[in-house]
Amino acid sequence: MFLSRLATAVTLCCLGAPAIAQDRMPPIPPENYTEAQKKAADQFLETRKTPVFGPFIPLIRSPELMLRAKEMGDYLRFHASIGQKLAEFTILITARQWTQDYEWHVHHPLALKQGLKPEIAEAMFNNRRPAGMAEDEEALYDLLAELDSTRRLSDQTYDRALKNFGEQGLMDIIGLYGYYTFLAITMNATCMDLPKDAKRFPRTPE
Repeated sequence: MFLSRLATAVTLCCLGAPAIAQDRMPPIPPENYTEAQKKAADQFLETRKTPVFGPFIPLIRSPELMLRAKEMGDYLRFHASIGQKLAEFTILITARQWTQDYEWHVHHPLALKQGLKPEIAEAMFNNRRPAGMAEDEEALYDLLAELDSTRRLSDQTYDRALKNFGEQGLMDIIGLYGYYTFLAITMNATCMDLPKDAKRFPRTPE
């Protein structure tokens, strides 16, 4: 089952106990920013109304990349045509596929707030296929499961997704999946620190 696969991008240090893992690209004190980083951080604050946080902390090492990523995220996170519940569901599926604890920690409460059933999220957290999904949720789940396992989409899965989401919705799902995969890889590769209250995914596949 795809949810039990540990992402190969996660190194042993990141799979170890939280006290052992070393954050490879910790926050840069603002007074140590380069001019390009300072400009990017100011622009980030102006548009997101918060200082650089989460995956943008390692990404600011490449300021232009960080800003381009933020711009893509601004649309996908807040304006995707599939609506907020399914957008957050997509993010949770991606986080689970990549064993990305921070991504789950941030988006799990947002998904529940948008109406995702707690039991669906709980099943995913524990490497199980959720029961009781609505038709659109199941179509979305199966779409991303197939992309994860085969790197392709069968005509049947594609047609079902198209029926549920339309062409724009399907592209927005693919965009969300790709974008949050990018963020997950960034955080996994740099062993980004977790908040102290964050739950970690089970590391032993069922």
